[in-house]
Amino acid sequence: MASIFQRMFKVAQSEAHSGMDKFEDPIKMSEQGIRDLKKNLQASMVSLAQVKSLAIRLQKETDDHKKRAADYERKAMLLLKRMQGGEMDGTEAERLATEALSKKEEAFQSATTASSQQQAQQNMADQLQTKVEELKRQIGKYENEVITLRARARTASSMRKINQQLAGADTTGTVAMLEKMKNKVQEEESLAEAYGQLSDVGGTIDDDIDKALALPSTSAASDSLAELKKKMGMEA
Repeated sequence: MASIFQRMFKVAQSEAHSGMDKFEDPIKMSEQGIRDLKKNLQASMVSLAQVKSLAIRLQKETDDHKKRAADYERKAMLLLKRMQGGEMDGTEAERLATEALSKKEEAFQSATTASSQQQAQQNMADQLQTKVEELKRQIGKYENEVITLRARARTASSMRKINQQLAGADTTGTVAMLEKMKNKVQEEESLAEAYGQLSDVGGTIDDDIDKALALPSTSAASDSLAELKKKMGMEA
């Protein structure tokens, strides 16, 4: 009973020998292998049924031969009893009893032969039964593995597509564009600050005076006032 992996290897080997440069889906190959195993299982079950049928028939033949042997022995005993009771001639009774015992021996030999054949068929049936059960177990195991592999394959395919998209993204161009935008914003901010500084330049003289007067602290303004009064001859 070849395993599914041996079948997969044979398929791949056959394709290599035929020069086919073609990638086969391993899941589809596994499913085909499982279908082949199921066909083998059906054929094995047919063979098992045939062997069991033969074993049953041989057992029936064995029983029939044993019954016939016992019947011949019973008849031989009846013949001897009739001879003993004077109902039959002794010579004829013994002759017939001898023939009956000869038939009994033939039936017994046939029973022995049929029993031996039945045992051989039963042993073969037991072996086939074990193989059939093992084949069923393997098919169930492989079917579960295919279900798992199919799910993993879908996940892997999705991950591959995502990674391909990420790998194909123009990250360099995106970064360059972001840097360009950043520089543009900084440039705009600097330009706005420069215009703000220019707004303080070119005011009137009154604005300059007011600005100058607003700069000293309270203590400095007081000192200036005292100095001015002294210069004007006013009392401090």
